[in-house]
Amino acid sequence: MAAKPSLQPEASIREFGPRLAPYACHPGDSRGRLHPEPESASRSCFQRDRDRVIHSAAFRRLKHKTQVFVYHEGDYYRTRLTHSIEVSQIARSISRSLGLNEDLAEALALAHDLGHTPFGHCGEDALNAAMADFGGFDHNAQTLGILTRLEQRYADFDGLNLTWETLEGVVKHNGPLARRGGAAIKQIPRVIAEFDAQFPLELDTYASAEAQVAALSDDIAYNNHDIDDGLRAGLFDVADLGDVPLAGPVFAEVAKRHPGIDRTRLIHESVRRLINAMVSDLLTESRTRLAAAVPQSAAEIRALDEPVIAFSAAMAENDRALKRFLFARMYRHDRVNAMTAVGRRVVQELFDLFLAEPKRLPPDWQGQGRNEGETARLVCDYIAGMTDRYALNEHRRLIGGVEIPS
Repeated sequence: MAAKPSLQPEASIREFGPRLAPYACHPGDSRGRLHPEPESASRSCFQRDRDRVIHSAAFRRLKHKTQVFVYHEGDYYRTRLTHSIEVSQIARSISRSLGLNEDLAEALALAHDLGHTPFGHCGEDALNAAMADFGGFDHNAQTLGILTRLEQRYADFDGLNLTWETLEGVVKHNGPLARRGGAAIKQIPRVIAEFDAQFPLELDTYASAEAQVAALSDDIAYNNHDIDDGLRAGLFDVADLGDVPLAGPVFAEVAKRHPGIDRTRLIHESVRRLINAMVSDLLTESRTRLAAAVPQSAAEIRALDEPVIAFSAAMAENDRALKRFLFARMYRHDRVNAMTAVGRRVVQELFDLFLAEPKRLPPDWQGQGRNEGETARLVCDYIAGMTDRYALNEHRRLIGGVEIPS
């Protein structure tokens, strides 16, 4: 008679999945949540973080928040939602190759854009200008505010009550916010400073390797997928990429190897190879840095003086060159500029209206501001959560329509 399989102790369940490197974030070593909760018997704490992000209202709204194009321009261009999913795929792949915690990297990748406004970066610029007298606007700080305060789904607490490691990664994925000893590198947004006073995030250290992976996965995804969207939209052509380092040679190699290939296949095959080249470079450079540092814990990763997840110097320059090309030929294209002007106007005029007449806000947003500063932050939170379409519709209903360029 076959022996019955033994049941694993509950603690070991938290380590299931690919074997983790010693410098990875291990679920059993998590610093926990601001509001203590019982652990799950079937999911690690980082899996639960990922699941809570996916089920949040802010995550669903990313479907109608755009990267570069606005919703009316077609269903084929990327939104914040599709971009976040693409970032999470790259982050999981990199994390698995390096022995990092895929679930934490995925949670960070899926959460990283939650704080973005309608109309992409122009919406953020408009809100930052509108909030100049009230602390400004920062999308990373807004993401933290969503995760810790604005999402209201649970009976026992506001926000999603995510783990320390996830919140740290959201705040510090681009690097420390303060120098060793506490001096701020630049002004720390009030939302972050206030939360840090309550649940310290060690703002003077680097974040986990998983957070660093999520940050560079974001770079890889948006650069390459903006090439795809820009070509599809006709903002530039394949020939225009000829002098762009890495991108030009890859497109040329695909065209040479596949004579007569149709344009759509050429673009997709080239973008696929570009992503692979950047990921491969990142893995090689990161392994070199990890071998040199020999970190034995996630805490040792944080204590280092430089990130361990990085491109080589050559690839970093390629990345900057591609950004320069996209800035000039795509983000500052006349067609994009025409729509961003609309976005700025819509955000600014809605802000001015609601600040002057807070009773025009929806009923569940009214009465929460005790002074002008609190009312301004409330209005900012409300507008930042809007989708492109909702913002345009609210402007049309409350103020009057704006002409959307064709």
